[in-house]
Amino acid sequence: MPELPEVETIRRQLAPRLEGHILERLDIADRRWCEPAPPDDLRDATAGRRIERLTRRGKYLVFELAGDVHLVVHLRMTGNLLLLAGGDPDPPYVRVRIGISSGETVAFTDPRRFGTGVVLLGSEARDEYFASRLGVEPLDPGFTLEALRGLARGRTAPVKAFLLAQERVAGVGNIYADEALFRAGIHPLRPAGTLRRPQLGALRDAVVASLEAGIDARGATIDDFRNPDGARGAFQDRFLVHRREGEPCPRCGATIVKLRAAGRGTYVCERCQPRPRARAYAARSSSRRPSRSASRSSRKPPSDRSPTTS
Repeated sequence: MPELPEVETIRRQLAPRLEGHILERLDIADRRWCEPAPPDDLRDATAGRRIERLTRRGKYLVFELAGDVHLVVHLRMTGNLLLLAGGDPDPPYVRVRIGISSGETVAFTDPRRFGTGVVLLGSEARDEYFASRLGVEPLDPGFTLEALRGLARGRTAPVKAFLLAQERVAGVGNIYADEALFRAGIHPLRPAGTLRRPQLGALRDAVVASLEAGIDARGATIDDFRNPDGARGAFQDRFLVHRREGEPCPRCGATIVKLRAAGRGTYVCERCQPRPRARAYAARSSSRRPSRSASRSSRKPPSDRSPTTS
């Protein structure tokens, strides 16, 4: 699945080619892309508008159009945005075509048809849309140690699941979570709320470093991802642990293993990233709980009244 570095790579390549030009037409061949909105509604809202800016929020790409109209695109698992010159044949699996006044076309290709598009009218609608879905942007100044500490406080979920939750940290997916946790020396099954301040600082820095490395390599191509010019990304050739099961750790030489964390295949060096001691965390957690007798005494007696409805 394209993650923040892949979407940012697309943005950086498309922005100088699209900004300032007119979006002449939005041809939606697969209405599933924009459901429940009818394709004609998106076409009418966008056609003839100048592309003021191409921006990114998390894994979303945003066409900022004249008149405060926003076309928001998500690639999901297998989506790509390919830039075609006039006369170029369509690549396979085209679901949407965006015609530009320069004569070029942006083709949204998607073999598995999970990608989506939505038009939002007004900056307030755009901001509300993202506020309900996305947390802090990890490449923005607001992604600080204190911000990460506040997000992790009290979380019992594994830190891998914590990083994948887009409503907390926007844009990090399976690849970059594995790479960041390795850089920080943190096991993916470690409960997020048990991380101490130095570990959170290391994790914050590792997330940023991993994402920047991915952008520098123009993304990772494992299956479907391509740059807008059709080229493959190169970050898969620089993975430290991701998809390197059975290979030696680049830091200590121990064998990299694959396990399940947050429901995803996860790669880890358990020498550099020590597995959490379950007994220690259980003891620490139980020490914070009230005693059974205190718990009983604090319970309210059952009500004599049955619930009523009005």
